[in-house]
Amino acid sequence: MDKQHSDSSARGIRIEGLKKRYGQGDMAVDALKGVNMVVAPGEVVGLVGPSGSGKSTLLKCLGAIIEPTSGRMVLGKDVIYDNGWKIPDLRALRRDKIGFVFQAPYLIPFLDVTDNVALLPMLAGIPNAEARKKALALLTALDVQHRAKAMPSQLSGGEQQRVAIARGLVNRPPVILADEPTAPLDSERALAVIRILNQMAKQFDTAIIVVTHDEKIIPTFKRIYHIRDGVTHEEAGEGRGID
Repeated sequence: MDKQHSDSSARGIRIEGLKKRYGQGDMAVDALKGVNMVVAPGEVVGLVGPSGSGKSTLLKCLGAIIEPTSGRMVLGKDVIYDNGWKIPDLRALRRDKIGFVFQAPYLIPFLDVTDNVALLPMLAGIPNAEARKKALALLTALDVQHRAKAMPSQLSGGEQQRVAIARGLVNRPPVILADEPTAPLDSERALAVIRILNQMAKQFDTAIIVVTHDEKIIPTFKRIYHIRDGVTHEEAGEGRGID
């Protein structure tokens, strides 16, 4: 492991020997068999693999949605799992420390763009005016501030995805998990989303994992983790197409 990853891993993502078993006895299935990953702050890493390889299980473990069987996970500066959960409030962990970007934007249809982004900090106890100010700053960074008062149904697909990225970033989480964020987009918009994720990772010192099957964006990653049969294999990516 290189020095950069070793020095910065406490602030990014570190997974050590992560395992997940479903079921017991003869019916047991080992979805994860010992996953090891490191993603530094400011880095966007691809996670690829065939269906059934363990990608979704890994993402759910990292997102504190399901509990691993054993291993260790560090998100940001927090050891969240070490052969058992180390964080008492997993809901607060997901709200404050983990940003999610999905294939579908999942914007709330009856809230305007600003309130869609401001909702998470409001739920975290930030005053409404301050939450909306944070939302507008991110919308400006993502070049959709002119749609701040629009309803989700009035946005294009690319605009909706930018708003979803703003929502994932609004609480400044140390980690963002992006699950097939470019699947419904054409090549130009897909590359634009990856470019934005790279810009936001650097600007906010965020570690980002992008799960993808999208051949359009795989050449953009500098590092890729392949997951096969519940085990990860790291390799260097081409790292092009994001500037």
